[in-house]
Amino acid sequence: MTKYIRFALSKDAEPTTTHGLYGILEGDLVIETPALFSKTFAEDHKLADVRLLPPVMPSKIICVGRNYVDHAKELGNDVPTEPLIFLKPPSSLITDGDNIVYPPQSSRVDFEGEIGLIIGKQGRHIPADKAMDYIFGYTCVNDITARDLQKKDGQWTRGKGFDTFCSVGPWIVAKEDFDLSKTTLRTRLNGELKQEGSASQMIFDLGAILAFVSSFLTLEPGDVIATGTPAGVGPMQPGDQVSIEIEGLASLTNTVIKG
Repeated sequence: MTKYIRFALSKDAEPTTTHGLYGILEGDLVIETPALFSKTFAEDHKLADVRLLPPVMPSKIICVGRNYVDHAKELGNDVPTEPLIFLKPPSSLITDGDNIVYPPQSSRVDFEGEIGLIIGKQGRHIPADKAMDYIFGYTCVNDITARDLQKKDGQWTRGKGFDTFCSVGPWIVAKEDFDLSKTTLRTRLNGELKQEGSASQMIFDLGAILAFVSSFLTLEPGDVIATGTPAGVGPMQPGDQVSIEIEGLASLTNTVIKG
């Protein structure tokens, strides 16, 4: 299973830097590649000497709200009749090991573990039955949410868009290398299981999501689609550690700190 990554040679690089390098992770060795999703190898680096970044720097992060029946119900919402779409800014990106900053404007910040899709080629008006042609692979996503601000504002930009509010990674696995239908998504807070779900439980499957999203915007290589969260979302506090796991693919862990 090939692990596609993005990294910086400087340990001090910011997660949202546009100057990251692409590569493949093999054990404790990072093999540099010239471009996104490339298997043409260049220089090698020790993992200990680089800083892992979010595995892509997308033009946009597209999220599907309330895509699991039990999650819609746990927040007192109706089950949507079509995909409920919102965006998170690329400035919200972090990856495994980075800190989630609890903003002073909020009194409730929630975790939301999700399966992330990574777009592999440009697409618009994609038929549902051709969706897999446009998906490169999968990764873990934590759609961090200031729940009180989301409810207060009515629209979700502020509650979903703070810096550090979208953890993605730590790597991408190509769809050919991983059977999403046979895996389980789990979220743990301080080691305690909080969420458990699978792609088969989604209200709108991957084909329906890509067909709907591409009906009004153009998808670009490296774009991230967060496919929705199962039931069990809940609050985090400074000092907490949250882990999102897609069984057999990756685990994404972050610690919450006070802003």
